Amino acid sequence: MMKWVLTACGMFYELLCVFSLVTGYKYWKGMLELNPLELPDSVDQKLSDPKERKAFAEKMGKVTMIVGVAQGIAALCILKGSTPLPYFIALGFTIFSICSVAYKLKGKISTFAVLKAIAYTAILIALLLPGARAVFF
Repeated sequence: MMKWVLTACGMFYELLCVFSLVTGYKYWKGMLELNPLELPDSVDQKLSDPKERKAFAEKMGKVTMIVGVAQGIAALCILKGSTPLPYFIALGFTIFSICSVAYKLKGKISTFAVLKAIAYTAILIALLLPGARAVFF
């Protein structure tokens, strides 16, 4: 049962990896406008100038692509890991992801961000279960 739960967690990270890489590329190349629901209010208010907004979107795209690579690594760690190091990498990235989504939620609620927060919390709980640790240790 635990292997099935961990496989589902790894598949979720794989899905997010692809989504982040595609979205990041589109932001970076100017093919996609920044979504105000994905930005904290303070950042959105500072980006009133179109040139600043475009430059920020390019940077955001690169960062989103890096996060996509990290999500892919987390997926690999969960799906293939059988030692403590992949476990701690996946655990650390999951905690980072929860904090990142919590920061984005500051000031506004986005359905997508709430769903991500719920999914990351479920992954964290799954990783912290004794059965999951037994798979890695």
